[in-house]
Amino acid sequence: MQTHILGYPRIGSKRELKKACEQYWSGKILLEELLTTGRNICNHNWNIQKEAGIDLIPCNDFSYYDQVLDMSLIVGAIPVRYHEVALKKNNSELDLYFAMARGYQKDGLDITAMEMTKWFDTNYHYIVPEFYKNQQFTLTSDKIFNEFAGAKQAGINSKPVLIGLVSYLLLGKEKEEGFDKLDLAKNLLPVYTEILTKLQDQGAQWIQFDEPFLTLDVTEKAKETYQYVYRELRKQFPLLKFIVATYFNGLKDNASLAVSLPADVLHIDLVRNPEQLADILHTVPENLSLSLGVVDGRNIWKNDYEKSLAFIKKAIEKLGTERIFVAPSCSLLHSPCDLDFETALQPEIKNWLSFAKQKVKEVVSLKALASGTEDESILADFEDNKKAVAGRKTSSLIHNDKVKQRVAAITEEDAQRKNSFRIRKERQQESLQLPLFPTTTIGSFPQTTEVRSWRAQFKKGDLSAEQYDALLKEETQRTIRWQEEIGIDVLVHGEFERNDMVEYFGEKLEGFIFTKNGWVQSYGSRCVKPPVIFGDISRPDPMTIYWSQYAQSQTNKWVKGMLTGPVTILQWSFVRDDQPRSETCKQIALAIRDEVVDLEKAGIRIIQIDEPAIREGLPLRKAEWQNYLKWAVEAFRISASGVEDATQIHTHMCYSEFNDIIKNIADMDADVITIECSRSQMELLNAFADFKYPNEIGPGVYDIHSPRVPSKEEMIELLRKAQNVIPATQLWVNPDCGLKTRHWEETEKALIAMVAAAKEASAAYA
Repeated sequence: MQTHILGYPRIGSKRELKKACEQYWSGKILLEELLTTGRNICNHNWNIQKEAGIDLIPCNDFSYYDQVLDMSLIVGAIPVRYHEVALKKNNSELDLYFAMARGYQKDGLDITAMEMTKWFDTNYHYIVPEFYKNQQFTLTSDKIFNEFAGAKQAGINSKPVLIGLVSYLLLGKEKEEGFDKLDLAKNLLPVYTEILTKLQDQGAQWIQFDEPFLTLDVTEKAKETYQYVYRELRKQFPLLKFIVATYFNGLKDNASLAVSLPADVLHIDLVRNPEQLADILHTVPENLSLSLGVVDGRNIWKNDYEKSLAFIKKAIEKLGTERIFVAPSCSLLHSPCDLDFETALQPEIKNWLSFAKQKVKEVVSLKALASGTEDESILADFEDNKKAVAGRKTSSLIHNDKVKQRVAAITEEDAQRKNSFRIRKERQQESLQLPLFPTTTIGSFPQTTEVRSWRAQFKKGDLSAEQYDALLKEETQRTIRWQEEIGIDVLVHGEFERNDMVEYFGEKLEGFIFTKNGWVQSYGSRCVKPPVIFGDISRPDPMTIYWSQYAQSQTNKWVKGMLTGPVTILQWSFVRDDQPRSETCKQIALAIRDEVVDLEKAGIRIIQIDEPAIREGLPLRKAEWQNYLKWAVEAFRISASGVEDATQIHTHMCYSEFNDIIKNIADMDADVITIECSRSQMELLNAFADFKYPNEIGPGVYDIHSPRVPSKEEMIELLRKAQNVIPATQLWVNPDCGLKTRHWEETEKALIAMVAAAKEASAAYA
């Protein structure tokens, strides 16, 4: 029996990579210092796994921005518009790489970033490969070989991790018509062959191919491409050992395909789909070993050893120990780094948790226990594990009968606005008096180093509550005044009091706890610290009224109340696994509903309930969508339906494909929806046009995930495209997302251009 890890967090235990990247982008450190930070993180990660006793330790799971972008660079899938960046003599390979991720606006060049979207049903974002008819690929980067050599230097013959060729193509987007991206497999295969040849020459024995698309609904053509690719790779590399890694769901109807591929090991996710083990054991051929993903790579709860051992022993009975690998369910990229850094957590709750470093130990312990170990420390760990799992089930911290009773009493009327949108729109127009093409932003404004330092000083006690409050009021007032000056129609208060759009609310709700260093990567250098939902959820006190009322008192224009929706709070938290997610979501929805009603009572007439994660939460198989969408849409409607017709409810969604769920988006019945559209050049808007979306919509005209400043003319062109598919009377003008991560200089320039674009569009329409 062997152990392996599919991937390890790459941000560093104290977010060293985030800090180094941002310093490099701002010119504060040189390239070599950034590269040194990367090498140090790799060595640290390898040593943790080596010392724990992991048999197969991965390399090439590290990335400076995104593993899919890494693959695009490695195989030379570099869009033509970036070639000039590469030609600039002072630019390194990493400068080209970051330009693809973030855009490039210097040296006389102004180049947009590549599109970004969600990594399956996680809160991680990847950079979408761009594909063209008859595209040729070339091995362009030595990253994977350098990392393998680095691991070897550290005394580890590591297991290189590659995104499987078929999944890589399926992750991308055709940028011209008349071909299928899978047609490029024959062009791409020689580059994969060259990569494997070099790795084999370096001494690699194992290769992990990540093929998560095997757990999705795939076409017959994709199935044929899988068979072709792996048949060719096996023919050329008979001595290399292949692990095909699937995760985030079960193989289901793709099981026969997966077990037929000429691999040595098939990895399956038994956390997301434990039922698949019986089917796989029934069909697995004699030459194939199984990797059992029994430790949850996406949540922070301690593994239930007894439950996992039952799976492992069932597999051993069928296959024997020598054909079993023990592993996490997926890459530990989605887990925080190390629970040892959490010194302030309530001990009882901390004893229920496990982060990446602890999950590595769990994998090793499970192998030892399944092998019948007599090691006293392992056996003591087993007893401690049983006590922790049992203690969590019976803890008085978890359950609140009043909350459970309130959820049970929800009626259909609780999820319905008083009247239809047509009637509401008339009353809102009469009440709000907004112009054609009204402008707004999504909520947050730049959280400068100064603002963050105030929060840190306040938490340390270096600033009193009164001092902190005064500083935030000054910043809020300045932001309100500036929005008035440039002519934005619906203002926001800037959210300077908030650390994160989910964490802020979780801190004010019962049933949540918070870590100090539980960071996970969302995209690039953007890290989030998800709250932990451990128990029943309720709202003891108002959460946003104070700042919303203060901001509204500073202006005669409307200021939006800003809330995070129940589905997003659920999706972007580490969620309790002892009850259905739908039940937890309804508890959050009731808490948000209370806040919405209180905002209206406080005089706030426009309230935004952000749901960027509603698409992300979709099950990966379409057959399972409707159940999820039923309770997710209901949860949003519960949160939004307690107000009068004249109160306008907004929602925001970003980096999502809407075509397949557009009816469900309409069923949410928000008065206004704002979405990401600039990176996709308004392509996402087609879904709303084809469906004839009835409510109002703000297609983002400014990509905030890139530091480049778009011109007025660029935004006018996007608005022109929007008017081709959506009536002008339904259109709002706004950025793609919140501006928290941007700098004021670029934000001011971009929003001034945005307001000018809206005015010009309005004048042209009139």
